[in-house]
Amino acid sequence: MDYKNGYHVNKNSTIGAIKIADEVIMGIAAITAREVKGVARLSGNNLYKKMKGVKVSVEDTVKVEMTMELDYGVSIPVVSEKVQDKVKTAIESMTGLEVSEVNVRIAGVAIEEE
Repeated sequence: MDYKNGYHVNKNSTIGAIKIADEVIMGIAAITAREVKGVARLSGNNLYKKMKGVKVSVEDTVKVEMTMELDYGVSIPVVSEKVQDKVKTAIESMTGLEVSEVNVRIAGVAIEEE
């Protein structure tokens, strides 16, 4: 099993390797961010529609870049910090990888049309 874009979780296992694909980490980040109250949608371009607005890079640690729109009237700093905390916690608890950065870019405010 060889993933082009994947990361080893246990390099010294005696029963086999575990590799996590980029798409898995991006999916965790995307789903977790959308669950935060005040996040209207993720935005930006991405090959994987459900993970639109999420980019990850892994070297020694995971770095996440997210672009999103927030609901009108929410506190941008409060919602952004919740996204950062929840995404970091979710990735670390599900993958065992360390997250060093979750960078959030607010691309817009979603206003309900009447």
